[in-house]
Amino acid sequence: MTQELIAAERRELAAVLGELTPAEWGSATLCAGWRVPEVVAHMTMPFRFTTGRFVRELVKSAGRFNRMADRVARQEAAVLSRDALVASLRDNAEHPWQPPGGGPEGALSHDVIHGLDITTALGLDRRVPPERLEVVLGGVRPKQAKYFGTDLAGVCLRADDLDWEYGTGVPLTGLAQDLLLVLCNRRLPAGRLRGEPSARFTTV
Repeated sequence: MTQELIAAERRELAAVLGELTPAEWGSATLCAGWRVPEVVAHMTMPFRFTTGRFVRELVKSAGRFNRMADRVARQEAAVLSRDALVASLRDNAEHPWQPPGGGPEGALSHDVIHGLDITTALGLDRRVPPERLEVVLGGVRPKQAKYFGTDLAGVCLRADDLDWEYGTGVPLTGLAQDLLLVLCNRRLPAGRLRGEPSARFTTV
């Protein structure tokens, strides 16, 4: 079931990416320092890398995954064409890759979050289907917020389109997909969040 959700998400996002203007394709995303090409290169890296190559690249970055991911994304975005990157996402819709220890739910989370990094930054009106968000949000634990460095002290995230909330404190409300980005320590465009803490999680 989750694999079907993953495939649908990849195909739909590939279709969205295929319709972007050249200016949109070269625009910044919610991933700090990454434009659309770098995010797509990162999303599709597992489809091109063997285990051996992954290990070699990790060794080059002294075992630091985030450093390796950033370096590889920039390199691949520079050499792979837009068509090649979009095709990689579309043609690997059913690829069984899973992040270490994350299972298929982790793979779905990876695709949904990075897809939102792109569409939210560009102001595109794409809503992730609720059945996919429910799987992603259902797997959220404190360790995820800690991994992303998100400070949610005194804040209760409360979706107004799904029956979901997380944390305790002053309510911060919005679409479930926007609150997912808050969990991932992304700063959202103004006007997407409501509640007293909204300024903490919004770009100026």
